[in-house]
Amino acid sequence: MKLDPTVMKDWQIAKAAEEKMLSVAQLAENLGLNEDELIYYGKNLAKVDYRKVLDRTEGRKKARYIDVTAITPTPLGEGKTTTTIGLVDGLGKLGKSVAGAIRQPSGGPTFNIKGSAAGGGLAQCIPLTPFSLGLTGDIDKITNAHNLCMVALNARMQHENNYDDEKLAQRNLKRLDIDPQKVQLKWVIDFCAQGLRNIRMGMGGKMDGFEIDSGFAISVSSEIMAILAVARDLKDLRERIGRIVVAYSKAGEEITAEDLEVAGAMTAWLVEAINPTLMQTMENNPVFVHAGPFANIAIGQSSVIADRLGSNLVDFHVTESGFGADIGFEKFWNIKCRYSGLKPDAVVLVATVRALKMHGGGPEVKPGKPLPKEYTEENVELVQKGCSNLEAHIETVIKSGVTPVVCINSFYTDSPAEIEAIRSAAENAGAYCAVSEHWLKGGEGAKELAEAVIRAADEPSNFKFLYDFNMPVKKRIELIAKEVYGAEGVEFAPEAEERIQQIEKDPDSSKMATCMVKTHLSLSHDPAIKGRPKDFILPVRDIMIYKGAGLIVPLAGTIKLMPGTGSDPAFRRIDVDTQTGKVEGLF
Repeated sequence: MKLDPTVMKDWQIAKAAEEKMLSVAQLAENLGLNEDELIYYGKNLAKVDYRKVLDRTEGRKKARYIDVTAITPTPLGEGKTTTTIGLVDGLGKLGKSVAGAIRQPSGGPTFNIKGSAAGGGLAQCIPLTPFSLGLTGDIDKITNAHNLCMVALNARMQHENNYDDEKLAQRNLKRLDIDPQKVQLKWVIDFCAQGLRNIRMGMGGKMDGFEIDSGFAISVSSEIMAILAVARDLKDLRERIGRIVVAYSKAGEEITAEDLEVAGAMTAWLVEAINPTLMQTMENNPVFVHAGPFANIAIGQSSVIADRLGSNLVDFHVTESGFGADIGFEKFWNIKCRYSGLKPDAVVLVATVRALKMHGGGPEVKPGKPLPKEYTEENVELVQKGCSNLEAHIETVIKSGVTPVVCINSFYTDSPAEIEAIRSAAENAGAYCAVSEHWLKGGEGAKELAEAVIRAADEPSNFKFLYDFNMPVKKRIELIAKEVYGAEGVEFAPEAEERIQQIEKDPDSSKMATCMVKTHLSLSHDPAIKGRPKDFILPVRDIMIYKGAGLIVPLAGTIKLMPGTGSDPAFRRIDVDTQTGKVEGLF
């Protein structure tokens, strides 16, 4: 059966490809894994015992390490995951030993507007249905670990409210004196459920918990998900969970998961979740799927452990960073690489004619709406104007000391003149450039990209971090704003100024990584400003602390930790063939 993405939907392509997929046992054998290093979840899925593999492969030569990021995208996305999978298959077509690493999709976007993040066309990760619907249960375990902490918190507040110090002591409890106005956590659920953003809980009586305003966030925004992404091993994971700041006492002291005596039980939920899941591309190349932290509030990367595994097992390891280079790559560069100890050999910047036309002044692009004619007809002038955005991202990658490769993710509506305009701009800015047709042709269509990546990876790398942890927090924020976003300066709200002073007084907090929060739809803080904004001031309204994940989180814009479900969500088109049990409609 010919797989044609121009007439077939992604789930139909995946369903057909799955008929010829390798068993996970064969996939693991091809990767050089031993039988006792697998934890099976049926015939086609397995987790990899990371500890056994890392211990066995210690001292091996590391793979060429490739990161995939993008220019500032349209709301439709420009195909980073599809390109990641396509590049893995393209390198495979060239006979290279290769693996990939991508994030696990959240149920919220899968059933809402964004889809499952498995790639698309002939560049997909399979099997699609388990990938999209919970996989090996990691997100459920993170949800349970997080909510167990909330149970412990609310129960402790109830008991401290109901009992005096003598009765607490009889139960071997010390009063933590939690301030109800300074509880940091909410509950989590893995759906986009805007109606749960704000709730009142504990209503009824003294035996019904502690009455307090609370709410829900989406599970992948939990600090525990961020911890799973950055932890190096189980010991590191356990220690980080203990440091999660759950609330503050009335005296202003931090109340941690360790203080609530729940950190060990939370970690117990995650003993298997810390192991990456082994999957495959449609061309039977291995992909590690692990972690799925938000790209705006957290680091937006698959796990450090997945990259350490891939780097020890193959010659080329390809990983993906969420959103554009101003967010995803910047956090990969200055946060993930610090925690992993790995240094990239090349960075792929995904660009589309569509996105560059938007940055050149094209009409607004809206999900679920037909593209205006400017995006389907040749308009070289719009593309050329929009290349200022591409050039900014190229400069960001070059500042890290790594060679960028611009991947023109090809659409059938692109004209040769538009492609040439992008190629010219990319090469003049100091990047390699390749056109890739992986969506249409799979690995065969990504060979030009793979060859460009190999050339870039062969160049000497002078990788260096943008800032040192000894740099004051305020200076770090200003440096990122100016060097990566192109801001003229930073304006700190009084709340942010106060929080910075608190952070600088704490030796532990002041040495944590800086994880910026801003829109992914602009280099600036304003999603309406496209292209390459100039002369703007970045407003930082507040700063959050993720002490377990080791992140200082400046807020340069509003953010909702619980997304909303739109009026035309994907779940309206998802169903089951009751004769075969196959799920249909996923994308």
